[in-house]
Amino acid sequence: MNVAIVGLGLMGGSLALSLKKLDFIDSIVGSDHNAEHQKTALELNLVDKFVKFEEVKEYDVLFLAIPVNGVIESLKKLTDVSESTTIIDLGSTKNKIVSSIPPSIRKNFVAAHPMTGTENFGPSAAIEGLYDDKVVVLCDLEDSGELQQNVSKKIFKALHMKKYFMKADEHDRHAAFISHMPHAISYSLANTVMKQENKHNILALAAGGFRSMSRLAKSSPDMWEDIFKQNKSNLLEAIELFEKELANIKENIKNNEWQKVHKEMSDGHKLHDILD
Repeated sequence: MNVAIVGLGLMGGSLALSLKKLDFIDSIVGSDHNAEHQKTALELNLVDKFVKFEEVKEYDVLFLAIPVNGVIESLKKLTDVSESTTIIDLGSTKNKIVSSIPPSIRKNFVAAHPMTGTENFGPSAAIEGLYDDKVVVLCDLEDSGELQQNVSKKIFKALHMKKYFMKADEHDRHAAFISHMPHAISYSLANTVMKQENKHNILALAAGGFRSMSRLAKSSPDMWEDIFKQNKSNLLEAIELFEKELANIKENIKNNEWQKVHKEMSDGHKLHDILD
């Protein structure tokens, strides 16, 4: 297979590093409108070369590792690809993308979301093994062509990813709770401290807990603005439910209801019986 990756940031760059190890991948090229990204990606040997976006149509597999709006716009320009071409996006929201696929290339397209990443971005953030043993969600896969289904499954299996299948709208609601809402909270936590007059003294005390909770605030605002827009209704629902939980513990602390506070913490503690 000859692969083209559109977008050589964290996700695209890390994918390139992993694909290079697969014996059925013959070549990997990149396409990125950011000249600095191109330079860095070549220096890091992430891809064999860069091609113009129009040229990616010539490749067997196209990965769209770009923001959701970029995926939607790119699909409009890929309506003349071969029937044997597989297009896989890596976007963090799926419903908007799936509903925007031009009908003529619906069979070509696979909607995927690898549940992995870091707070860093750009080609220099690429990590070898980022995809290893992580979950990848494949949405509405039954609407993809049989060839495209097989190609995507083969690649993600070779990357040692755990495949889950669901509808795009189901994915977006789940992602709002476990990914999108935590980012909103992290940005808000960071701003809460940054708006204090003595923020430098406060941050001098920052240890593991604060660093862990605020880490996501290092993520790209441009990318996450796009994600928040695309998943607005689900994100708002998740935030509102979180606000209710926060209001409960706030009220119990205010009223010295320490047994209730303890119960809420104990209930939350059970989360890691599932995760661990």
